[in-house]
Amino acid sequence: MLTKRIIPCLDIKNGRTVKGINFVDLRDAGDPVELASIYAKEGADELVFLDISATEEKRKTLAELVYHVAETINIPFTVGGGISSVEDVDILLKNGADKVSINSSAVKRPELINELVAKFGSQCIVVAIDAKQIDGKWKVHLVGGKVPTELDLFDWAKEVEKRGAGEILFTSMDHDGTKNGFANKALAKLSELVNIPVIASGGAGTISHFTDTFKNGKADAALAASVFHFKEIEIKDLKNKLKEEGIPVRI
Repeated sequence: MLTKRIIPCLDIKNGRTVKGINFVDLRDAGDPVELASIYAKEGADELVFLDISATEEKRKTLAELVYHVAETINIPFTVGGGISSVEDVDILLKNGADKVSINSSAVKRPELINELVAKFGSQCIVVAIDAKQIDGKWKVHLVGGKVPTELDLFDWAKEVEKRGAGEILFTSMDHDGTKNGFANKALAKLSELVNIPVIASGGAGTISHFTDTFKNGKADAALAASVFHFKEIEIKDLKNKLKEEGIPVRI
């Protein structure tokens, strides 16, 4: 059985790691290079680096910072934020990223997924989907959650898979930063609909939330930020507990 992955997320703004609630009210969480190094040593399976204001500010992801993070870690490293072309991805991979995450640019021009997969392979293309429930339906949002669309989460996930993406990173905006647990019903439905790995994001607050998302949400990986940044959950303790619960993890 494939092991379930634990992925700390570094949300970057102005070169610093930040964390908010429901995508707003950001507070400083430390130096990204330092945090990345700590997580790699503590047993994180992968690391995600999201330049959260790159799309809104219409600029590219901070390639130099990506290089410094990549230098200090020995685990797979996914980078997202402001990526809209083959050239953007090429620069990030040359600076040490293993995978890239695209979001708004893929919704605006879905062919981008096909282009990136053709050039770099499915294994390094992650499509991030930010969605929230509106009148009981999960709707995709763009530009760091600021721009709502009429696009249905599940329809978009199926299209993303069809176009060759290797993974989906689903963030529930309703759950983000609340520490009330992941959106497990939506995650379970996503996992049934697609055959590529689904990463759960938004809502981690306790160790049991991770257990629930692997057992009930059928997630392949779980991503979290503030519970790791502020030492509310230690990765080693989390993995030991997951193992006790019969969930396969790499220790």
